[in-house]
Amino acid sequence: MQRKMFLRLTAYQMLSIAGIASLSMAAAYADDDEGAFLPRLVVSSTIPANGDLNPYGVAFVPQGFPAGGSIAPGDVLISNFNNLNNVQGTGATIVKLTPNGTVAPAGTATTFFTSTLGGLDTALGVLQGGFVLVGNVPTTDGSFGTISQGSLQIINRHGKLVKILNDNVFLDTPWDLAINDNGYQAQVFVSNVKSGTVSRLDLAVGPSDVTVLRETRIAVGYTVQPNAAAVILGPTGLAYDRTTDILYVASTADNKIFAVPQAGKAVSPVIRGTPIFASPHLRGPLALVFAPNGNLLTANGDAVNADATRPSEIVEFTKSGEFVREFNVDASQGGAFGVATVLSGTPRFNFAAVDDVPNSISVYFLP
Repeated sequence: MQRKMFLRLTAYQMLSIAGIASLSMAAAYADDDEGAFLPRLVVSSTIPANGDLNPYGVAFVPQGFPAGGSIAPGDVLISNFNNLNNVQGTGATIVKLTPNGTVAPAGTATTFFTSTLGGLDTALGVLQGGFVLVGNVPTTDGSFGTISQGSLQIINRHGKLVKILNDNVFLDTPWDLAINDNGYQAQVFVSNVKSGTVSRLDLAVGPSDVTVLRETRIAVGYTVQPNAAAVILGPTGLAYDRTTDILYVASTADNKIFAVPQAGKAVSPVIRGTPIFASPHLRGPLALVFAPNGNLLTANGDAVNADATRPSEIVEFTKSGEFVREFNVDASQGGAFGVATVLSGTPRFNFAAVDDVPNSISVYFLP
């Protein structure tokens, strides 16, 4: 039976990403004509003026986001984990790309927010009500032994810090997140990489502040390991299905995708949940998102089950655990990490993925 696929990039792989990056934005937008051959694709550096490196988190600013700030619907945000000396757990910037603007050469990516806390990571998301969330896992020298208490920062649409959420039980090391956004209320699911747990934060979203109503640990028991290349391996990517109330968890060290039931209602944790995808196509899954066709996408970090002939891949699979397709974002290992999608509306771009090797973001429209 023929399956509907989201990653229709086989032909695109014939093109050099570096070559496409050199196209002018005018040429990139010529694809409005039905006869266009080139894909709708923009490639831009994620390195801002302060030199931060190693892009991790990616998030689209959603439709309905309030106007009047420094970001707008359709913008892409990227968080940097390393500083200019490439020390992991010390990066402090969120940069933005407006895909109908100018491509940023290295060192000129637009800074949306600079934190006083180091190690901004994959826990990056945007609330419709006008706020950006970002987690951090800080180190002093890039090593597992110096990881300290992390936090979840709440930033307004002007790039100003509103508050910092700290909790050594529910937010010890926020590594990734997923949002169930209902406007004035939201649920934020957070993976904590060092404790091997997943928490749910129930939030009230006001015009100028966000209030935590409840914190609940909903999953525990994911494998945690030190790793020289990645600092730490543990639960990472999260994707929430609001129709079934299932949270999908990419557990990097376990090299599996798990399903946590009743994630939006649970009052006590399950042990990991049910494994739904354990495949030789997985190589240390990191970010995890839904595609518009209902399949799941995960980024292979290559820290587990590494294969030099299959580096830096994004893997597509069904919720029932059937492999669909994969493609690589770089010819070297360790390039794939953060991934984001737009699931509704008629966006000009609906897929974004970082490449940690050249420190870049690729933003696509995929049919």
